[in-house]
Amino acid sequence: MSAATSLVGAVVLVAGLGVTAQLVADRLQVPSVAFLLVAGVVVGPEGFGVVRPELFGEAGLQTIVGLSVAIIVFEGAFHLTAERVKEASREALGLVTVGALVSLVGTTLAVRFVFGTTWPVAMLVGSLLVATGPTVITPIMQVVPVRDRVAAALETEGIINDVIAAILAVATFEFVTTAASPLVVVEAFVARLAVGIGVGLLVGGLAALLLRRLSLSRDNAPQNARLVVLTAALAAFAVANAWLTEAGIAAAAAAGLVLGNADIPHEDVVAEFKGGVTVFVLSFVFVVLAALLSIDDLRALGVGGLLVVVAVVALVRLPGAFLSTVGGSMTRNERLFVGLVGPRGIVPASVATLFAIELRPTNPEAATVLVGTVFSVIFATVMFQASLARHLAQALDIVPTTTLIVGAGRVGTELADRFEARGEEAVLVDRDSDAVERARAEGHRVVHGDATDTATLDAADADRAGVVVAATADDDVNLLVAQLAATRFDVENVVARANRPDNLAAFEDLDVEPISAGFAVADAIDDAIERPALSHWLADATRTGDVLEVELRNDALVGRPVGEVTADLPDGSLVAMVSRDGQDRVPDGEFTLDSGDHLTLVCETNDAMRTARRLCQGE
Repeated sequence: MSAATSLVGAVVLVAGLGVTAQLVADRLQVPSVAFLLVAGVVVGPEGFGVVRPELFGEAGLQTIVGLSVAIIVFEGAFHLTAERVKEASREALGLVTVGALVSLVGTTLAVRFVFGTTWPVAMLVGSLLVATGPTVITPIMQVVPVRDRVAAALETEGIINDVIAAILAVATFEFVTTAASPLVVVEAFVARLAVGIGVGLLVGGLAALLLRRLSLSRDNAPQNARLVVLTAALAAFAVANAWLTEAGIAAAAAAGLVLGNADIPHEDVVAEFKGGVTVFVLSFVFVVLAALLSIDDLRALGVGGLLVVVAVVALVRLPGAFLSTVGGSMTRNERLFVGLVGPRGIVPASVATLFAIELRPTNPEAATVLVGTVFSVIFATVMFQASLARHLAQALDIVPTTTLIVGAGRVGTELADRFEARGEEAVLVDRDSDAVERARAEGHRVVHGDATDTATLDAADADRAGVVVAATADDDVNLLVAQLAATRFDVENVVARANRPDNLAAFEDLDVEPISAGFAVADAIDDAIERPALSHWLADATRTGDVLEVELRNDALVGRPVGEVTADLPDGSLVAMVSRDGQDRVPDGEFTLDSGDHLTLVCETNDAMRTARRLCQGE
């Protein structure tokens, strides 16, 4: 069999295994990386020997891996919007500064003293294991329903630390191979980071300007937009790398950040396309890199390899995460979850593999420590943290209750907007594919399926829903959904839209709160006449605040008068009503609050509303 035929066969096999791993992972709701690693080992030299390094050649492998990593990093940065980062900006900043430093120093010390390697080699391993990439974190966050602030912090850390780890590792590698001054590491890191960011900002800005100003073909506008964005990602990587070797990853990330926050046309179509490309590229590269792994490298580490894995996961990551999140908005258990979930992904795997190829002829011991340690940590963190993350979140009681809204039409999406503006999690369910796509384009989490089927409600996490709203235009559907929510999933608060007044009794018989469409319109008209100021404020789609009801669970506020508590609330917040034992009252400043009181707050801004909610609930 010719080399070309072998290469084609290997590529087709790797692609097929990658797609299969993705399908299996989606079915089991676990990150696909675990399956990709196993598949790569099976088809590599340690298994059936179908995929071998010589098939690609050293230069070809470096090119494939480099471009693939650029696309993956670009796609992750594209989704890192300013609003997303704002959810946990304090924690994210800590994780990419203090957390990264603790990881670098702690891992370097562990490798140095366990294996007795030189300091440069230990620092090279430590540099690579700073990364906690989005290729693993994002799939975990898709199946582990934690609060947005936790997911945002982990995803931001993954994207930024991927760039930091790759550039720092390249700079350290020069130190390892040339035995130059330690200043070389600092100079090389700063230079590559500066060049990468500069090129990425320029290319991303030009691409965004082109997309907004250039009149794309009417028939092929979405397709052309996709091509411009993909070309921008590759161009940023190529130009930066041509200027300074290995500056391309930072350029791809910077270009992704610019385009993701630039409000470009057809953004939802572009994002969907990039996601598909990234899934394929990720699958291909992970299988190839795992195929190049030698089991002898893992075996050669012996017990020391296990000790380093434990040190990285428990003695480095956990304290680093706690130090990084001091003073933020996360609860203690959320900080613990962040410390226990830090899987490594594509960047350390790819860079370690390429470095090992260069090191093996001259320093085989360093190559063994490098590859063995990096892949040991990847295997351990992916296999255990990814598979146990959901159970860990449940054990730590950090899975928030959600509001499940059946019907992704105008009523459903408007409700979701309002809940999410208050910092609550909302999930939409609809069987109409067009409605699902529209809601997803607006940034909502949507489950596509028939809500009268318990399997669909299971997929939408109805078992942890605090509220279920049946908001479709079909009363029969609303009635059945309400019945399932109340009986099958034991949801205490079920609200249903009653489109026909003669169906109100049927909903009330199920102990479901019905909202009559006709009565709701009449109430709105009455409010506009009798309470015009409040009515206009509540109906104003551009307002930034709302009326919020929250249960008082913060012991620090219990037993204190409303006047004192109001002073602790954020500016623009007011306690308008207190509900206790079924009795509603408008409190004066001397009214003393008790645990379990339901406070109705009027808040001028969404930030004030979220802060007030966290304060009252003791988060």
